[in-house]
Amino acid sequence: MNRIEFERLLLTRMKRRNLLVGAGSLLGTTVISQFPNQRLLANPRFSNNPFTLGVASGDPLPDSVVLWTRLAPSPLNGGGMPPENYSVRWQIALDEKMQRVVQKGSVIATPEFGHSVHVDVKALQPGRTYWYQFKVGNEISPIGRTRTAPAIASQPKELNFAFASCSDWQNGYFTAYANMAKENLDLVAFLGDYIYEYGPLPGGPRQHNTPEITSLNDYRNRYALYKGDPNLQAAHAAFPWIVTWDDHEVENNYANDISELDTEPDQARKIFLLRRAAAYQAYYEHMPLRPPYIPRGSNMLLYRRLSFGNLAQFHVLDTRQYRTDQPCEDGIKQRCPEALAESATLMGGKQERWLFEGLDRSKATWNVIAQQTMMGQYNFDPRSTPTSNVFNLDQWDGYVAARRRLLSHIAQFKPNNPVVITGDIHSSWVHDLKVDFNQPNSPTVATEFVGTSISSDFPPSSIPSVQAALPGNPHTKYFDGAKRGYVRCKLTPDRWQTDFRVVDSVSMPMSAIRTAASFVVENGRPGAKPM
Repeated sequence: MNRIEFERLLLTRMKRRNLLVGAGSLLGTTVISQFPNQRLLANPRFSNNPFTLGVASGDPLPDSVVLWTRLAPSPLNGGGMPPENYSVRWQIALDEKMQRVVQKGSVIATPEFGHSVHVDVKALQPGRTYWYQFKVGNEISPIGRTRTAPAIASQPKELNFAFASCSDWQNGYFTAYANMAKENLDLVAFLGDYIYEYGPLPGGPRQHNTPEITSLNDYRNRYALYKGDPNLQAAHAAFPWIVTWDDHEVENNYANDISELDTEPDQARKIFLLRRAAAYQAYYEHMPLRPPYIPRGSNMLLYRRLSFGNLAQFHVLDTRQYRTDQPCEDGIKQRCPEALAESATLMGGKQERWLFEGLDRSKATWNVIAQQTMMGQYNFDPRSTPTSNVFNLDQWDGYVAARRRLLSHIAQFKPNNPVVITGDIHSSWVHDLKVDFNQPNSPTVATEFVGTSISSDFPPSSIPSVQAALPGNPHTKYFDGAKRGYVRCKLTPDRWQTDFRVVDSVSMPMSAIRTAASFVVENGRPGAKPM
């Protein structure tokens, strides 16, 4: 049996198992293993705490939320679990002391998925805060807090969330996560680069502990390294997360099945897809995602929609798995004809149609397009010289026709208040989005907020040149490349407020936080105004 056949068989078994697990979860019963050659250990003993990676929740619906943990008593050594199935009990309560339990059950943690646990708890009340906890043997996990989405067609008075991206272990401490955990939020949206794949790099406050990762065990250990961080654990335990990926969850600047180092296409792509399959499985194992998102070999459906009453609908995109290769050999440079080609795409045709249809059907006041790379055009050298007009071609600036299709669709069909939230570039930006960026007086059809990184660096030497180009990009309302942090958003039926929250330093685990700038978008008036 080859790898793909094995994965298909495993997926079929997992689907059967998850149906039983879901039924058992609702009934509060222990489920029998679907892996007959392995024992089910219901009362195991551990030499170390198996909940070293903390707990998390995600993808809140009005009546459901996903609860996550992973058993890993030796987290940096493949988890340190024997190749057996383990029965993990869970419960969810109305109070933080876990005394008013409303549901409980059992789920099986299997070695095939790194002993990770994904419980889709159903029949919950909408718009309500819950607390949850896991237990295996005599070991008890930390308590996490989560919250369901408001009821369908309800009219919430407000929604508070933060979005973040780019948490490079080697570039700094996760100081921003510690402050995020103290915010009053309904959820967190993470927009990619949760881990970095590189080997050890000197000069930072801490280093990766292995060479560049390529195998499933490598990726598991790298996630374990990151998820062992107490500040990250605190942010996960405080709120439900909506996650999507970018490139570093696999490899820097990969595009679909094309590696950054793709020099011999046919053989290199086969090798790269094996790496991508390992990376995608590890991603699923470590994120609070529902079982239907289990990857199929080197493919994993991640784009999806989540609604928060009629106030907001999140359209969560995947702009890595389906994109065509970066044009013009990538980088910040002049555009070549490939950057203007109609066939160039970041989302792929199917996802693009899905997004257009979702925007057209949405009844939400705010349509949040949660995605990875900067959508607004930015000419890094707007002087009128033969060598000027240069763009970052890994971003939407390298896929001009695809961006024009999206913004033209928005201009024509006018979905309510589209606001794009973006990560990737390790800096803070605000853009008025236009069908024609080269005509400053053309109508603004949407707004983009780009968030800085949790810890990853924007090259300090590049900041002066970016600032010098601002007058030549009048649709860009704000830029800050020096500070690390996250973005806090408050939505009401009348307006959207964005606060760029930045820490003083990432050279230490704890640091003060402040608001560097705030902007407002008014309902029915695309474009951001400073507060």
